[in-house]
Amino acid sequence: MGRIRVGTAGWTDKTLIESGWYPDDASNPEKRLRYYASQFPLVEVDSAYYALPSEQTAQAWATRTPENFTFNVKAFSLFTQHPTPVKALPKDLRESAGKSGKDRVYLKDVGQEVAGQAWDRFLSALEPLRQAGKLGAILLQFPPWFPIGRANKQYIISCAERVAPRRVCVEFRNHTWMTEDNQKETLDFLSAHQLPYVCVDEPQGYPNSIPPVVAATSDLAVVRLHGHSDKWEAKSVQERFRYRYSDEELTRWSDNVRRLAEDAAETHVVFNNCYRDYAHVNAQQLAQLISGPAHLTSSA
Repeated sequence: MGRIRVGTAGWTDKTLIESGWYPDDASNPEKRLRYYASQFPLVEVDSAYYALPSEQTAQAWATRTPENFTFNVKAFSLFTQHPTPVKALPKDLRESAGKSGKDRVYLKDVGQEVAGQAWDRFLSALEPLRQAGKLGAILLQFPPWFPIGRANKQYIISCAERVAPRRVCVEFRNHTWMTEDNQKETLDFLSAHQLPYVCVDEPQGYPNSIPPVVAATSDLAVVRLHGHSDKWEAKSVQERFRYRYSDEELTRWSDNVRRLAEDAAETHVVFNNCYRDYAHVNAQQLAQLISGPAHLTSSA
């Protein structure tokens, strides 16, 4: 059975800090990351979706975490065809990106040069993590308006080729990828290109709900647990992810993760129910169910 790493989508959320999960002496960003890394072997950096990270920040992350720690990093919104505020781009790229006259732009609104420059800076900023052996996967979370199709498959491949030898993992938010008719095609496509499929747990019954399909399509398997809030489509992030997993649900997912670890060399499990300490407590509970203390990364 492969190695299993359990963690959460972040460590700096205001409601988390207010929840009391951190000890009193974890009183600044450095101490909080050091404490987090003493509890978990994995974290997902979602702030990179909103703004390009800096190399200085990534160097600090690498320095403040132990040798075997792993950072998965969510791709910048522009790269996954989400609307991106022009002001989120580096200053020298804003004029070119803003030629459409829009405050928020899509990939199709900016030229290839701007997109290429943004990719280069994104990857350059992550280089300290890669050099330290701490860069896991770059999360490509595609939006609800990104359906299955030849052009979109090719775009996924082009993203993977651009970041190589770094690796990506792929999460879909459009249901067409995982309908009964298309599920095998999607998983076969990812397997053929050794692209990790992101297994998701999320509310069902919405137009683009993705079913909780458990599948490993490469030597890395990834699970993201979003919870089952009844406000999944709310604008407030806190409302969307305000959900605490029950013991029964965690037991079921521990079984799913073990199954993945039988097919993958490494499995990453990320709790994204990031409201107060919900994600962190649930992650510790799941890690205990799978393999003992959360900081252990040996085979389950």
